Amino acid sequence: MGLMDKLDRHSTLMNRMGDTVNVDLAEAMADNKISGYELRNAVMACMGCEGSNACPDWLKAHDKGAPDTPEYCRNQALFERLKT
Repeated sequence: MGLMDKLDRHSTLMNRMGDTVNVDLAEAMADNKISGYELRNAVMACMGCEGSNACPDWLKAHDKGAPDTPEYCRNQALFERLKT
């Protein structure tokens, strides 16, 4: 898988995780709660996460929503911050 495919995959996972835990990343950027730099770093962290292969199944199992990200999520603190 090439770099652009990985970026697309993990950007999608980040957006799906945000939707699942009730965080709209685009809205957070528009409201200046997160910068483009921070979002890029979050996507890069997701790309390096050892649990990211489990995310599609976790997201599918929580398609009605979840209060928190899975414990292995490298962006758990970011999502928690953006919930408030």
